[in-house]
Amino acid sequence: MEIDYRLAFDMAPVGLALSRNRTMVDCNRHLCDMFGARLEQLVGQSFQVLYPSAQEFERTGARIAPLLNRHGTYSDDRIMKRLDGRFKGEPFWCHVTGRALNQAAPHEAGIWSFEDLSERRPVKAELTPREREVAAHLMAGLTSKEIGRALSISHRTVEIYRAKLMRKYAASNTGDLVHKLTSG
Repeated sequence: MEIDYRLAFDMAPVGLALSRNRTMVDCNRHLCDMFGARLEQLVGQSFQVLYPSAQEFERTGARIAPLLNRHGTYSDDRIMKRLDGRFKGEPFWCHVTGRALNQAAPHEAGIWSFEDLSERRPVKAELTPREREVAAHLMAGLTSKEIGRALSISHRTVEIYRAKLMRKYAASNTGDLVHKLTSG
């Protein structure tokens, strides 16, 4: 029996997108449903439309390019936003994994998967773009120094953002904060 790869792509249980220079050239039904969008609202658009801010889109692209270049793959948990529908603009946690088709030019072409984590990890507080980035790295188990290196900021600045997150989530320590971020 021959496999219909187009049907497999369309019916995958995760959101999938093919990209060229950080623009979606194709995506599946699950991705459209996840972001509350129609196919024609996504294909031909920059991934920027799925980010809470243009600043986060730019910083994420700059951060992942060297990793894609070195390893060919990248994954993280990040806050994305719903595009349309009754939840328009709603932020939600999403696990994103990507593979560069050409490691030497990581943004040239790639395939990306998106998994909606909102059922397990709802966004409970209004966070700034930098707070979202620090929160994602804290959940990955990074120290302040490691987060500072990843975001090109000082570890003291990371500690300021961590303190702000702890206040917003009424967390007593970093472990409690990570628990509240991951458990919703």
